[in-house]
Parts: sequence; structure tokens; C-alpha cells
Amino acid sequence: MFHQILMSFMSYFFPGCVRIASDKNKRVSSTKKKAFILTVSLLLAGGGGFLYRTGFFQAASSLESLRAYILRFAPYSHLIFFLLQFLSVVLAPIPSNVTAAAGGALFGTWTAFSLTFAAVVTGSLLTFSRARALGRDFADRLVSQKLSEKYQDILHSKAPVFLSLAFLFPFFPDDMLCILAGLTDLSLRRFALIVVLARPWGLLFASALGGSTLGLPLWAMIPIALVCLALFLLGMKYGDQVEKIVLRRLNGGKTGKTE
Repeated sequence: MFHQILMSFMSYFFPGCVRIASDKNKRVSSTKKKAFILTVSLLLAGGGGFLYRTGFFQAASSLESLRAYILRFAPYSHLIFFLLQFLSVVLAPIPSNVTAAAGGALFGTWTAFSLTFAAVVTGSLLTFSRARALGRDFADRLVSQKLSEKYQDILHSKAPVFLSLAFLFPFFPDDMLCILAGLTDLSLRRFALIVVLARPWGLLFASALGGSTLGLPLWAMIPIALVCLALFLLGMKYGDQVEKIVLRRLNGGKTGKTE
């Protein structure tokens, strides 16, 4: 309150000084933005080059090859695993659940989950912040126009509810939604809360499957595996319909742009 009164007083009696201070603040903000963009770009370029040169994209074809790839970097396997999970969110089009299962087999359920969760949360927040700093032009380079039109209305009207549901269901492009969410007026703090509450469950399940530490005998694991397989197949076949139902309900019964 005092700051606003002081600025009003200064703007009335010393308008030139206020304009100079405002211009200076804008220049500082612009410099920080450029520094942030440059730093993130260099880190991502270095991470992408590292993945390519070390053969990650070839190793990502199966769980066994992923496990062998991670083990190559012992005794720094845990660090490499975290890096892979982080880059899978911000750079590489590899589902985090796949690498989480490989990590579970290598490090055990809780270690793999902890590393994956930390990497996914960090990557999601960075992706959100990048989109907010760079704006629509950046988002359009990474997100297709069809995908953007499909989700932009619901994200601008009901972002918290929709993101919470989308992160829980396996049918939505989580990482792309992080980019689009950065273009809305959703605060970083609220977005972080949604990510922390909604994203861990699939990662935990994948880590538990990879680590085989669900605490169940083999005879109980078989029907669970069959149920997971059935859910996966149903998701592949009916995922679009489920997605449309969620969007229609959130839009108050209107289908909107779902194609």
C-alpha cells in the first residue's frame, strides 16, 4: 500500500523518473528472460546430444536394452537414470512409465519411484516455465495445431480440474499439456501442486511392476498383469472416447473442439 502511494506521488511530481525506473525494470526483466532461455536451451541441447551420442534412442526399444544402457554408467547409474527421466519430460518422446519400469528392475521400487517422481516434477515445472517465458511461438513449434485446438479452450476455462484428471488417466499427452498449461493464467504454484498430487500414481505402479516388489506371490501377479494388459489394450482402443467424455463433461455437455 505504501509502495503504491509513493509511486503515485512520484508519478505526479516526477513523471520522468518513474518512466526511467519502469524502463530499467523492463530491461532487467528482459535480460533475465533471455538468460533463462539461453541457459535452458544450452542444457537441453547438451542433454539431447548426450542421449544421441550414447545410443539412448536405440536402447529405448525395449526394457532389457534400457536396463543395459543404464548399467553402462555404473557407479553413476542413479544419476543417469534421473537424467533420463528428466529429459523424457522436456526433450525425448519416451513415456516416463517405460523407463520407470526399467529403473524398478535395476534399483528397486522405491528408489526408482523417488528418482522418477523428482525428475518428472522438475521436468514438468521447467516445461511449464519455458512455455510461459517463451509464449505461443515456442508452444506452436512443439505442439501440433490439432492438439492445441483440442485442449486450449478447456485449459483456459478449467485448467486445474482438467489437468488433475488428465495426469491421472493414461490417455492424455501429459508433457504436451504442461506446455499448453504454461500459456494459461494458471499460477506456477498451483500447477506444481497438481503435478505433485496427480502424476505420481502411474509412476509408482510402473516402478513397482519393474521392481517386482508389490509384495504379492506369483499366482496373484499373473491376474494383475492380465488386468494391466487388458486396461492397456482398452486404452489403446477406447482412449479417444474416454478423452472426449472427460472433455465433454468439463465443458458442461458441449463437445467443443474435440477433433
